Amino acid sequence: MREVSFDRLQERYAETRLPNGLRIRVIPKPSFAKTYAFFAANYGSIDTAFRWQGRDYRAPDGVAHYLEHKMFDMPEGNVMEQFSALGGSPNAFTGYTMTAYYVECTEQWQENLRLLLRYVSTPYFTDETVEKERGIIAQEIRMYEDSADSRVYENLFQSLCAHHPVRVPIAGTVESIQSITAQTLRDCYGAFYTPENMMLCVAGPVEPQAVADLAAAVLPASGGPAGRPDYGAPEAMAGPSRRVEARMEVSMPTFTAAFPCRPPRDGRDGLRQELLGDLAAELLCGESTALYQRLYEEGLIDSSFSIGYESVKGIAMLTASGDSRDPDAVTAALVEEAERLAREGASPALFQRLLKSAYGRRIRELDSFENICYRTCQTSFEGAEYLEFPDFFQSFTLEEAAALLAESVVPDRHVLSVVLPKEGRCAP
Repeated sequence: MREVSFDRLQERYAETRLPNGLRIRVIPKPSFAKTYAFFAANYGSIDTAFRWQGRDYRAPDGVAHYLEHKMFDMPEGNVMEQFSALGGSPNAFTGYTMTAYYVECTEQWQENLRLLLRYVSTPYFTDETVEKERGIIAQEIRMYEDSADSRVYENLFQSLCAHHPVRVPIAGTVESIQSITAQTLRDCYGAFYTPENMMLCVAGPVEPQAVADLAAAVLPASGGPAGRPDYGAPEAMAGPSRRVEARMEVSMPTFTAAFPCRPPRDGRDGLRQELLGDLAAELLCGESTALYQRLYEEGLIDSSFSIGYESVKGIAMLTASGDSRDPDAVTAALVEEAERLAREGASPALFQRLLKSAYGRRIRELDSFENICYRTCQTSFEGAEYLEFPDFFQSFTLEEAAALLAESVVPDRHVLSVVLPKEGRCAP
């Protein structure tokens, strides 16, 4: 196995690629009791249109999430009871670009890892079990529809994008999942759950070679090429509509304002822009800025407010979210502050404090096995190495952070999504 060290972070890992194409990374943590195994596919909810084995496919919206649900079924039954007997705590999630299965345990790590690998590599779908799951997932979708936080983001993406599949909720819709069949799941599994399109990351008091040997013994000896997704033509920098609102049972309006950025290329450029974007957002309205303090003192934002950078395969944006009695006033204040920073410049001292704070936050996140495994797989799928982030922080300048704000936070491009109280007024 190849060993890689990052002296500044005092981190290291061992990595290999099996003959079947699976990439394995092990992060030894000998002084910890917990082992965390993360098995991920480079496949998410937006991968509905793709070409595979010489054919073009258009899967129903929500199929990646549906597939995640059904992977827990085995010929002998659901795997949850087996994990329970081994002392393992398993779970899974589907995102826009990745589906991951993981288990955490403090003993019998080899048995838990073996079970994780076995069930994810055993596609078992029957017409009966797929039909049974339909009602469960429909209920989950309705639950999301009743959530103001979910609704505000779903409406945002629909307003921001004209055709990109991120417009559709991760779980799909009650209508779209009606056409998902066992054959649909088999096709999508075959297209994307191939070893060379997946990655296994394990952190804990484990021997790297033991992890690789176990994976080689459990997983198929060979794989095949993955499906090639198609996200359509590039989106315009301005969304189809500037403002969208809904009314729900909330006591205070909740909002997300998005300021589209120029999409980065994959690889190091994408990781660098993500780190720079978060830093620029903090410069605009982080907790230590004068604008944040003013909005807070005026009662326009509260502790729910957050600001940062997000990107999804060809879509990138700065976002500001939270509860507010006047989301339009908050959005206008962000635009005004960006214009002021472009005219007058920002404090170099403030930028250096924000830079150190952001770097320290990334360092602390390395203590989380969950976070480091997730970030490892996410950036690896995009062609980057997450643990190289100190190099980027050394190169950031105030001028390029300000330039990102000047280009993105402008009056004529942002999209504001708001969920208002049903009665049309805020609670006193």
